[in-house]
Amino acid sequence: MTHRFPVKEIAVQSGLSTATVDRVLNNRAHVSPQTRRRVQDAIAELTRQESQLAARGRRFFIDLVAEAPVRFTRQIQQATEAVLAEFRPAALRPRFTFAETMSAEETGAIVERILRRGSQGVCLKARNTVETRRAVRQLEDKGIPVVTIFTDIPDIDRLAYVGLNNEKAGRTAAYLMQKLLKEDDRTLLTTLSQHSFQGEEDRFRAFRSELRRLRPELELIDASGGGGLSPATALGVRDKLHGVKAISGVYSMGGGNLAILRALDAAGIEPGVFIAHDLDEDNLELLRAEKLSLVLYHDLRADMRLAFRHLLAFHGVGEPPRASESDIQVVTPLNIPGDI
Repeated sequence: MTHRFPVKEIAVQSGLSTATVDRVLNNRAHVSPQTRRRVQDAIAELTRQESQLAARGRRFFIDLVAEAPVRFTRQIQQATEAVLAEFRPAALRPRFTFAETMSAEETGAIVERILRRGSQGVCLKARNTVETRRAVRQLEDKGIPVVTIFTDIPDIDRLAYVGLNNEKAGRTAAYLMQKLLKEDDRTLLTTLSQHSFQGEEDRFRAFRSELRRLRPELELIDASGGGGLSPATALGVRDKLHGVKAISGVYSMGGGNLAILRALDAAGIEPGVFIAHDLDEDNLELLRAEKLSLVLYHDLRADMRLAFRHLLAFHGVGEPPRASESDIQVVTPLNIPGDI
């Protein structure tokens, strides 16, 4: 049994003798399951107490950097602020840097600013580009840990990724889509904000692969690249609809769903199935109006809680979480969570 506490300290915490604790730790015979459990519980209690002592009075400045539409960054900020009190006695001080689009130069400037003022960690939602990978390596070289959130950058030495398993989300969307479509449906529309967001790209590839297996006759029209922003998304969809008479289903991986629906409506097209991601204000309104069939949702508060646990563990406060992927929840107009 691995531990970092003296036998005498474990014995005091558990109320057992040092000889009994020694037998348990060395996995010797003639130890009851109840006694083994008491020693395990004592070690867990000592670990928690040690974490609390290490955290007491310490401040951790954590930078949250995200490229996303305002409707989503607003959710990130709300989720972050909702979980801060859970980490007391440590004081987490988030600093938010959000933009709807970030150029390579802007990303570099943000990193330079973080390096100058220092940081105990960065939670990053960014495109998987050469410039972003270079910026993350700069942070890591200075001992600043990086947790990627919601979209991963797997080719870097980041501390952890927190968010949906995006491949699983894409396969789930394909399964639900083919169950909801009619037998004679033939054409689907897919949209990503940008293919360079690794999470959305993983969703797209998994969706396409699974759908080809389940319904190989279906045609996919990809209208990606609008950044999840309404004007660009609407323009991209309109461009792809020339000569298209019917769209049976839509899988929107990057948002901008009001714009997508308006572009479809302007073309006289009403899809029978519309699957989206996230419960932002737009999607909640569209769900309640039954304009969306369902939303694949994950609790951003749980995600931010996991991200902060990874960063604190890096600094010796608490243990890192064993799992970092969010559960996928399927939300319809009839089961919208009440705490959104």
